[in-house]
Amino acid sequence: MAKAVIAEDEALLRQALLDLLAEAWPGLDVVAACEDGAEALEAIAAHAPDVAFLDIRMPGLSGLDVAAAAAEASPHTRIVFVTAYDQYAVDAFERGAIDYLLKPIAPERLAATVRRLQARSADDGAEAGALAALLRQLGAGLPRADTAPALTWITASAGRETRLILVDDVAYFRADHKYTTVVTAEGEALLRTPIRELVGMLDPNVFKQIHRSTIVNLKAIAAIVRDDSGRGTVRLKQRPETLSVSQPFMALFRHM
Repeated sequence: MAKAVIAEDEALLRQALLDLLAEAWPGLDVVAACEDGAEALEAIAAHAPDVAFLDIRMPGLSGLDVAAAAAEASPHTRIVFVTAYDQYAVDAFERGAIDYLLKPIAPERLAATVRRLQARSADDGAEAGALAALLRQLGAGLPRADTAPALTWITASAGRETRLILVDDVAYFRADHKYTTVVTAEGEALLRTPIRELVGMLDPNVFKQIHRSTIVNLKAIAAIVRDDSGRGTVRLKQRPETLSVSQPFMALFRHM
């Protein structure tokens, strides 16, 4: 039985894709339905699915980021991008011979994609090359939708004290149940925003996820050490502790 991972941050659209796939591909086992790119990347690394349906625009890791890292984490996984982009972007997908679904997803379009996926061999090296070329093209300047300005300040609590923290001073953020721990050189404070929501508010050029539960400030990193298993360890400039980088996320540093 073929396995799949899907990633869509909007709950209604995620369920709609699940329902459409159940009709178009009854024998498909959806092993993970993910709410964000970080969760999707870990699911792809864990399950090595035959196909991953990735929304391009997600908080934090985009579908493009996940696809680039998944090429190392699970090289035989085929990628199908789900996109609401304009015709210019669609042309790029078609020239790269990459499967895509345009939102809102039409059942007949999904059925055609499923037929192509079922007909192709899992060891299609030409497809892997086409995906790599497409990712380079998209990363080189394909127009993207406007996003809100990145956070500059945050308010977080430390005991009875409420602190105003400059985001640039944050060494890393760590998930803490429904909240997020903010760690600076001076200490820790608690932010009443889940890390899944926070990641979309940060500047992606400065803050990178190294684990589903950890976001690090690149400016705070002193070194990254990789072990024989492929996992990494981050040493910080102004903090004594080290941070673990899960294996699939190590690929993100090589694509920076």
